[in-house]
Amino acid sequence: MADPAIQTHGLVKRFGDLTAVDGLDLTVPAGTMYGFLGPNGAGKTTTLKMLTGLLRPTAGRATVAGFDVAAQPLEVKRRIGVVPESLGLYDRLTGHEYLELVGRLHGLDAATVQDRRARLLDRLELAEKAGTLTVDYSGGMKKKLALAGALLPDPQVLFLDEPFEGVDAVSARTVKDMLRTLVDRRGVTVFFSTHIMELVEKLCDTVAIIDHGRLIASGSLADLRRMATADAAASLEDVFLTLVDAAPRTAADLDWLAGA
Repeated sequence: MADPAIQTHGLVKRFGDLTAVDGLDLTVPAGTMYGFLGPNGAGKTTTLKMLTGLLRPTAGRATVAGFDVAAQPLEVKRRIGVVPESLGLYDRLTGHEYLELVGRLHGLDAATVQDRRARLLDRLELAEKAGTLTVDYSGGMKKKLALAGALLPDPQVLFLDEPFEGVDAVSARTVKDMLRTLVDRRGVTVFFSTHIMELVEKLCDTVAIIDHGRLIASGSLADLRRMATADAAASLEDVFLTLVDAAPRTAADLDWLAGA
């Protein structure tokens, strides 16, 4: 059996008195689409930042592509692509220039960068705006450019935090097809965090749910259904709400909305 693409043991991150991630144990098989879910403030983004080397764990250990994220951060970064929720693109670079910078940082030769850049920009419908400064891109265009940058170095593991936010329906379909192809044909591992349950339900092979920094469930959708309910057809949204013990709130006590 292949080694896991991502593995954590007792991963902890504290900010003063706040424990954002609390003893997290994850095992992400290589070549899978892995959904990472949780309520707001559950510790999802903090976990992603530790796995990608942007935050140092307070305690515990994590490996990505076989390398320790704390002890071997450069080896990890050579093998991953990242689309963070807060993109942090270089506003005064054009799309062309941004992707060239990414390619050079990863040590790719000029011909490879030029070829991959042209194909990614075309596939993501950014070719016409490739000479425009990214400060003038829409939110969806910035998200697609960040994805192009993450894919250009041909990563083994791809981390995505809300990757479809602001992306139009046509481009979203293209991105979903690209991700599925990467997993099925190339064996890339996609670690995918979002609040859009329908996307996870359609795309992901395995799902993990965290709450208050702790893992509360993981497995296939069928596994999660068995943990949460006897209904084998329950939606991921219903399963999620049951597992995090979060009853939906109504507008009944808001009299101006409820019509009272």
